[in-house]
Amino acid sequence: MWAAGCLASCCASCACSACQTVVSGISRKSARIAYCGLFAFSLIVAWILREVAAPLMEKIPWINHFYETPDREWFETDAVLRVSLGNFLFFSTLSLLMVGVKNQKDPRDNLHHGGWMMKVICWCILVILMFFLPNGVISFYESTSKFGSGLFLLVQVVLLLDFVHSWNDKWVGYDEQFWYAALLVVSLVCYVATFSFSGLLFYLFTPSGQDCGLNTFFIVMILILVFVFAIITLHPTVSGSILPASVISFYCMYLCYSGLASEPRDYACNGLHKHSKAVSTGTLTIGLLTTVLSVVYSAVRAGSSTTLLSPPSSPRAGGEKPLLPLDKRDEHEEKEKNKPVTYSYSFFHIIFSLASMYSAMLLTGWSTSVGESGRLVDVGWPSVWVRMITAWATAGLFIWSMAAPHLFPDREF
Repeated sequence: MWAAGCLASCCASCACSACQTVVSGISRKSARIAYCGLFAFSLIVAWILREVAAPLMEKIPWINHFYETPDREWFETDAVLRVSLGNFLFFSTLSLLMVGVKNQKDPRDNLHHGGWMMKVICWCILVILMFFLPNGVISFYESTSKFGSGLFLLVQVVLLLDFVHSWNDKWVGYDEQFWYAALLVVSLVCYVATFSFSGLLFYLFTPSGQDCGLNTFFIVMILILVFVFAIITLHPTVSGSILPASVISFYCMYLCYSGLASEPRDYACNGLHKHSKAVSTGTLTIGLLTTVLSVVYSAVRAGSSTTLLSPPSSPRAGGEKPLLPLDKRDEHEEKEKNKPVTYSYSFFHIIFSLASMYSAMLLTGWSTSVGESGRLVDVGWPSVWVRMITAWATAGLFIWSMAAPHLFPDREF
């Protein structure tokens, strides 16, 4: 029995060591994916607590401390905000710890890539502690989250513009007829999709017999901006390409649809109100998936060497003078340690902090859980205006990106 127990203990120890080695190797190469997985898990936890935590939170005295008893929807919103605050503090702390990391020789590089068991435990403790905070702190975080969500959306716009211009420059750089034809085809597809989308919006959100002036204004405003994009791009002074204009046009029209679809289901001009239950489920799934994907894209894109958000480049060890005749393994290890990091760890975690705020607003309808809209995701007039303002901000930034190099030729854009 003693021998069998000893053998089992040794096997378990070996298996545990092997698992740790494998996990360490995976996390070293895929730290960004692991952080994205943790963020996705936090969304699932917030979603579950939104549905089931209200009865438990109603019994917690320091949360249920009101002159009047709040309704169930208040507790659902509060649960999401507390999970979001824990997530925000976790990634904000990592962001502060990673400020100034420039090469892999920095000890904090190991903290960023490893120690996953410790980090998951810290995340769990932070989320649990948030349920012991007074309501005033959560109310302050709720107000701050609206501003942080706007910053997150602005980052998405900046990265989208950078991607579109890089895409266009790459294809133009080939200087071949095939790629010019490809640019034309993609641009035409985007414009056809944009105008088809606008027709669908008029059909769904400006029903006959209803006074839908606001919805008409939103759609027409985006169409005007689409024509402005084309005029500026084709102007001889600008001499730009039609591809960025077409892609941004389609994206602005999508934002317009997203905003109109967020209108309350009982609003007469919302043609989706007849399918409110199906839309709520679809909106929840699509909203969560879109958030996760956009965060992944932002985090990966933030590491691009072509952006101002990347860490300053540093020369590789041994790049300017010959290496001394040391042991090959020592040389290799020294070179690996002195490699510069490929993306800004600090900004990487800031993205997740802002995304935590945005996901909280998404799950709570921008903290305006009233009536039927409280059971839906990203529904309510605040969401409508956030989407529309984001579309207008996208338009403004695109116009600026086209005009600024010619207005200020001495500056680099």
